[in-house]
Amino acid sequence: MNQTPELFTLPESLTHEQGEKRLEVATGAVLLRNWLSPEQQLFLVNQFRRWAAGPVPPRRPLIYGKPMSVQSVSLGWHWQNYAYSRIASDVNGEPVLPMPQWLIDVGTKAAAEAYAEYPETASARWFTREDNRFVADSALLNYYSPTAKMGMHQDKEESTNDPVVSFSLGDSCTFRFGNTENRNRPYQDVQLNSGDLFVFGGPSRYAYHGVMKIIPDTSPKHCDLAVGRINITLRNIGASHDPHQDR
Repeated sequence: MNQTPELFTLPESLTHEQGEKRLEVATGAVLLRNWLSPEQQLFLVNQFRRWAAGPVPPRRPLIYGKPMSVQSVSLGWHWQNYAYSRIASDVNGEPVLPMPQWLIDVGTKAAAEAYAEYPETASARWFTREDNRFVADSALLNYYSPTAKMGMHQDKEESTNDPVVSFSLGDSCTFRFGNTENRNRPYQDVQLNSGDLFVFGGPSRYAYHGVMKIIPDTSPKHCDLAVGRINITLRNIGASHDPHQDR
């Protein structure tokens, strides 16, 4: 499915009413509450199930030989052990599914709305493209069981400095967003709920961040995810890649 689903049809102008739903966690790190409608959340949960059906099934990525507690699926580029490749050599050697155009478009809209209140002269430096648009070429889909966590880390395997765009589905979580120097304080703990959008880039692009815990029994009925949390993260890893990124 490459055509933009009706649920995600993009308007000519961005008219999303942010109001008190917008929270600036740090400069360049913006949370928009309830950005996804209940119908969009259900659609994405069902899409996750389709993507997880293969050709590359979910797996627990190994970090320095130790399995993570989340189960991951990739689109566009396969992420493994701090590198990207077109095939899942650590799973079954199959190529990952391509990025659907509609998901790329949703990511573009999400980044634009998150940064709409920043002066263009400032946010223009946060994008690779001259038109200051975020165009994702990969997606990392993580499923968190009720006991899953993710330690504090930086997203720095990409060869661009474009923002990271993240959608939350299902159970809420305690998300920790820190500084760019180390895993220690200062940091903030923020609750991310189903339907929330979180974008971080600019001076916050390389901030340490992680998921401290999943809050059980908080998934709304409308998204049809009885247990756990799905996180969909969009990135632009770049057309040209560092030597450690395997084609």
